[in-house]
Amino acid sequence: MNLISPKLHKMRPAKFLTSLFLIVFISSNYLYPQNKGIENAQRYDRLIIKNVMIVDGKGTPMKGPNDVIIENNRIAAITSVKSASAYTDEQHIIDGKGMYLLPGLINNHVHIHQRGDCPLDYLYKLWLACGITTVRDVGSDVEMTLAERQKSDAGTLTAPRIFIYMVVRANEVNAAREQVRQFNKMGADGIKIFGMDKDIMQATLDECNALGLKVAHHVGVEETDARDDIEHGVATIEHWYGIPDAALLGSQNFPYWYNYNNENDRFKWAGSLWKEADPDQLNDILQGMVESNVAWIPTFAIYEANRDLQRAQTQPWFEEYLHPTLAGYFSPSQQNHGSYHWNWTTSDEINWKENYRIWMKSVKEFANMGGLVGAGEDAGFIYMMYGFTYLRELELQQEAGFHPIDVIMNATGNNARILGVEDHLGRIRPGFLADLILVDGNPLENLKYLYPTGITALVDGKIVNKGGVKWTIKDGIVYDAVQLSEEVKQMVATAKNE
Repeated sequence: MNLISPKLHKMRPAKFLTSLFLIVFISSNYLYPQNKGIENAQRYDRLIIKNVMIVDGKGTPMKGPNDVIIENNRIAAITSVKSASAYTDEQHIIDGKGMYLLPGLINNHVHIHQRGDCPLDYLYKLWLACGITTVRDVGSDVEMTLAERQKSDAGTLTAPRIFIYMVVRANEVNAAREQVRQFNKMGADGIKIFGMDKDIMQATLDECNALGLKVAHHVGVEETDARDDIEHGVATIEHWYGIPDAALLGSQNFPYWYNYNNENDRFKWAGSLWKEADPDQLNDILQGMVESNVAWIPTFAIYEANRDLQRAQTQPWFEEYLHPTLAGYFSPSQQNHGSYHWNWTTSDEINWKENYRIWMKSVKEFANMGGLVGAGEDAGFIYMMYGFTYLRELELQQEAGFHPIDVIMNATGNNARILGVEDHLGRIRPGFLADLILVDGNPLENLKYLYPTGITALVDGKIVNKGGVKWTIKDGIVYDAVQLSEEVKQMVATAKNE
């Protein structure tokens, strides 16, 4: 097709260039339509995402551009880019030109906190604005969270999809078994355990395995460790305790006055744990986890204050996004869990930097052995905000040696496997649920593109702000991530004024 008519060739150069510009402009808009018929928090019978680059959650490189067709809450097709004329009759189109499509991020370690006057909407909208479409709650008010899950599943609540792992707190074998059975009747998606003696843990795991309930183990300094997780079939180990503990030659070198219930003591000495682990024993533990299908949710980000307290206390998004109730909780206090930074020293930070080096190396070695690594944030403690902390977790996984392609896989496809929903979630694939995010920038180039605050970029000689999730699609419901971000800032501003 010849776009330039013979008459244009006879025009004066200036007029010719102007006419040519108009033709190119009109043609580009013809090929790449702007958004059409899109409103916040709506699900459509049919939605087209045009001309977008795809970063799937299966550990493969980016591909595209493609058009993605969504019908109701499912991905119907992924096609080559078609001209706008193919979509003349379509009512709902998102123009993905210049953007990158990812599976919705899965956050596999959260707490749905109800704290003071900080509303649950604050958590939900931060998660969605950061591209998180699914969360696994591992400890909250059970009745409240069950009700919230029901509303999220029905699409009547602006919130991610919620999986609930209920916490067994029994201190006797029969009571533990009964609590597992009761949680199963209530609709638990899984069980979380911590602080258990061996006989109670074995009984709990026996009951969970019989009922098909996955178990997440938040290990502490306790009688059970990763060896017990390997033996009894735990699904995930959370954080870092339990793995280096199992590789100690005896007990850790605690001073005589150490008190585990004093969190300042606990976290100071935790900073020396990894370097006391025997490397050969540690290798055996990691291999045992791989062979027994014990996955690992390391949550690097939640402890970052221990290696750099000043960074944690002065995060740039605090000014506009940190709710004053949460800020108050973060202040050092013996009453609040995770608010233990008093008398924190340079030596403590140096120890934790070394702790991170060995910890990160171990997580990467575990993955290299074939181990399943996921991603979670554990925010709401230790100066860590919801959503932003999860994105920081992805950056720290890259610091640990994971390629950004694999970081995205950990956050999507791997996390779906951990939840047992990999047949319909965590990928961009026909038939899968329409949980997707559109990002203004390639996260494989820079994971900071995922932050609502974006990055400072130099474009054509000008300093501009670029990046951020623009659209978050959960279960086929299209959310304007920028609008959600603005609503969170307004919540915070209102709370500060009051």
